[in-house]
Amino acid sequence: MSTVFTRIINGELPGRFVWTDETCAAFLSIGPLTQGHTLVVPRAEVDRWTEADPELLSHLVAVAQAIGKVQVEAFNAHRAGLMIAGYEIPHLHVHVWPSYSLEDFDLDQVDNNPEPEDLDEAAEKIRAGLRVAGHGDSVPASST
Repeated sequence: MSTVFTRIINGELPGRFVWTDETCAAFLSIGPLTQGHTLVVPRAEVDRWTEADPELLSHLVAVAQAIGKVQVEAFNAHRAGLMIAGYEIPHLHVHVWPSYSLEDFDLDQVDNNPEPEDLDEAAEKIRAGLRVAGHGDSVPASST
């Protein structure tokens, strides 16, 4: 059975995509720590990051780094947070989000009811920043 992330990547469930390539997709979290919180997810259904091929893991981190650089600029953040937890969904995913303090790393602080307009705005800011940064080939025209 496909994971929820596979279903999002395949278009069976909605997602606000900011990056797509042959290896992975990145879309906004529906439970963001801060505005712009993005998940970088491999297309392959790998459960634990320790089971991933080094090349796959390297690619995911490179994509997360590109997104994180844009998030810092677009959301006037001090840093970009990065986390691989893996308890929520058994499909490897890298969390990357604009961070303003160490408190932004507390998963108990997620916004479980973000405004759809805020998510749409954040996705567009990230897509626009990625295009400016030279990643236009991997940036979808819109969220879906």
